Amino acid sequence: MTSWYAPLARAIPALVLAGVVTFSADHSPALGLITFGIFAAATGAVITAFALRSPSGTARVLQLTQGVVTLVAGIVSLAMIAGGLPFFVLVLTAFAVVTGFLELYLGLRSRRTERSARDWIFVGGLTVLLAIIVLLVPPGFVQTFEGPDGVVRELTASVIVVGTLGAYWAILGIYLVIAALSLKWAPDDTATPKAA
Repeated sequence: MTSWYAPLARAIPALVLAGVVTFSADHSPALGLITFGIFAAATGAVITAFALRSPSGTARVLQLTQGVVTLVAGIVSLAMIAGGLPFFVLVLTAFAVVTGFLELYLGLRSRRTERSARDWIFVGGLTVLLAIIVLLVPPGFVQTFEGPDGVVRELTASVIVVGTLGAYWAILGIYLVIAALSLKWAPDDTATPKAA
């Protein structure tokens, strides 16, 4: 059974980095790679640590694989901060497709035996959706516009991708906090029934 603090530990980096992206004027690929690298390294370490403590079986293998892939994606991102937008999109979508489908499959497979199955299905589906949205952004997209202050600005593919990642973290973080509290306050199935 998943501990309530596992989703909470995953929520913290997501919420912190959602705030960083939201309040940063810089939406460059470098910022995307740094923030994604921090998120993936922290989340991968959390998933791997909790997977190592779970009972052996297919669920453990899936979670370990998800944790290691996430951790590697984080390390690669942090090592290649100057990789540019194509590299950022490649690492982000590879992470999102692989880990999203792993978590989605784990949730569907465990829905009759695990309280966290619905959460895994939601998070897996949200992560796959992130990959789809990022892949739909044209790489060379640039649109100029004039802000309310009269200053001409540019909306670029980088701004859209980094902004989408920030929105993903905000939704993910809020959902995982709710999931953690739901697990904490859920009735204990192992408790012995009271005598009539």
